[in-house]
Amino acid sequence: MASAFSVCALSENWRVIVPHGPGGNEAHGIDVKDPGWYVQQTSRRIMSDFTGSSGRILKLLGSHIVAKDPNGISLLFALMANLALLLNMARRLSFAIAQPITIVGWFISSVLLIALVIATTYGLTLPGQDRALTQAFYYAIIASGLYFLIAALMCVTVYGAYKGHYPQEFKLTMSQRTLMLQTISFMVYMLAGAAVYHRVEGWRFLDSLYFTNFTLLTVGIGSLAPKTHTGRALLFPFAIGGIVILGLVIGSIRSLVLERGKKKIGSRMVEKKRVQLLKKMHKKDQQKKLTPINGKKQADDLGMTERERRKSEFELMRQIQDQATQRQKWNALFVSGSAWLVLWLVGAVVFWKAEHQQEWSYFQALYFAYTSLLTIGYGDFTNFSNAGKPAFVFWSLLAVPTLTIVISNMGDTVVKSIRDLTDYLGEFTVLPGESPTKQRAKQLVTNVKSKFRGKEGREETMDEPPGMLGEKEGGSTQGIKGHTAMTGATDRLAGEGEKEELNAAGDAVKRGDEVSKVAHEYHYQLIREIRIVMKHLAENPPRKYTYEEWAWFLKLMGEDEDNQSFHRKPPIEVRNDYKGDREPDMQQGGMDDKMDEQRQWSWLGNRSPLMGDMGEADWVLERLSITLEKELKRQHKSRKDRGEGCIENDAKKVLPSDSGSSGTLETQKGAGDTG
Repeated sequence: MASAFSVCALSENWRVIVPHGPGGNEAHGIDVKDPGWYVQQTSRRIMSDFTGSSGRILKLLGSHIVAKDPNGISLLFALMANLALLLNMARRLSFAIAQPITIVGWFISSVLLIALVIATTYGLTLPGQDRALTQAFYYAIIASGLYFLIAALMCVTVYGAYKGHYPQEFKLTMSQRTLMLQTISFMVYMLAGAAVYHRVEGWRFLDSLYFTNFTLLTVGIGSLAPKTHTGRALLFPFAIGGIVILGLVIGSIRSLVLERGKKKIGSRMVEKKRVQLLKKMHKKDQQKKLTPINGKKQADDLGMTERERRKSEFELMRQIQDQATQRQKWNALFVSGSAWLVLWLVGAVVFWKAEHQQEWSYFQALYFAYTSLLTIGYGDFTNFSNAGKPAFVFWSLLAVPTLTIVISNMGDTVVKSIRDLTDYLGEFTVLPGESPTKQRAKQLVTNVKSKFRGKEGREETMDEPPGMLGEKEGGSTQGIKGHTAMTGATDRLAGEGEKEELNAAGDAVKRGDEVSKVAHEYHYQLIREIRIVMKHLAENPPRKYTYEEWAWFLKLMGEDEDNQSFHRKPPIEVRNDYKGDREPDMQQGGMDDKMDEQRQWSWLGNRSPLMGDMGEADWVLERLSITLEKELKRQHKSRKDRGEGCIENDAKKVLPSDSGSSGTLETQKGAGDTG
């Protein structure tokens, strides 16, 4: 956007002579071409009014900045900075080299434009002439401000990376790359459309940009409209193409800002709620419920087994997640709504001041900003000043995405509450449901009580594990069609792997090799569950597993919820930085990939699989895949070195101890949540 506005600042002269007589205004002014020595001459005039250090600085500016064209030089530095940043994101240029180039380039671009703005403003008024500033001048102000802001933020990024708050590299996700390309495409499309209408309709280039802006954003102010048949004919493909690109941009913003932002902010809120709960439990001397149970005596004293204690931890974490999710949704609505309100009120102030020649009141400016922000665009009020049009273009490019985010957040909070209320009222009045009225009333009272306790209705627990031992019914499977090719390929590969393991298990039975049979059945179960979990990745909303499902998955990974050796008391404060070579401790727990060892963790701890921004299905799939890979490597190594005997112990950790020589996969169906 800053580079596009720099192009706008280059497209026209910065000063006009306002014609005298009726109807004369700055929008129809006569261009004044500034000579090449204008900035240098103006700097000398300013220098004569100052002494000391200020005079020396301005003399330096006047002598070296613009003998030729500082505006073009500014754009050149900005493009170099953008190129360095893109190369760093593409991992073609190191962070240590790219960041200084990017920051210095944007600062130089900003300083050059600021120097030009100061020089132009100081030398504006000449005797006997009524001069005004053009739209290009105001685009230069906006561009210089954006360059300076971005460079300052990049300085903060470098400082944070130096302090170890995050890694010294940019790893763009697919959604981030898509948003970047779509935003660049939209800006180029809008500028290209302005150039076409500049030629076809004979408008000034920046007036044409104003027209393409309110056309593509569907505001439709109406102050400019095509007069020629060619211009009107071109509007058909131009408008629909631009609206499609805009829709893609808004969709990417929703995907990136809302969905990714919700995960990041939601995980932080969960961590905050987790710390608050642990501190509260410590204060009430309930630490025994957080300590792993070691031995029957401790279990009798506490009145529960280790598995029951772990399940209570799991349920507490689910409550924390529910509370944090609700709070995050309302916080997101408050933040986006506040941003929308600020844009409306501040935008009205800008338009009120910019359109002083039209003698707008603040209320009229507020009305114009509101109808434009909601893309109503009556056209009874419109911008005519050279300051108002660039301000509107910049303001609208911020306002429309903000409005989209507000509407989306309202759908998760206000609209959902109204819809639920409407459904409840409908069930008790004109649209009764299938359940009896008394039962619905009891359910309503139960839901209200749960809300006051800070809980939400949770899914019923399963009587048997997922996947091979019975899939969980319900839940949306929308989005799976988009992954048909991927899941189809994985299904085929997994199916072949399952067949191979089953055949190998059958061959082992014929040979009387119990160890190999048990190992191959274990591999079969892992492959089967991986194939099932792959389907869960595309579900919307994301799949949340019950405690019984988690216990089964952990059993397959070599952990046992009954075994306290895998568990620990949840810590309150944890390390969460990237200093030195150590990884942050805020990681979703279980197996340490680098150390190849099991890490102790708690459902309420920082290593819990329910913590962090990784989805539950993603976590399970990754850990099952790691487990299968390690088991296959171990099997290969054991066959090569010592035969298959060393597999037996690892396999028995997962498979039931009473499987016996006749134990097959069918015997597992009656095992319940013990796998």
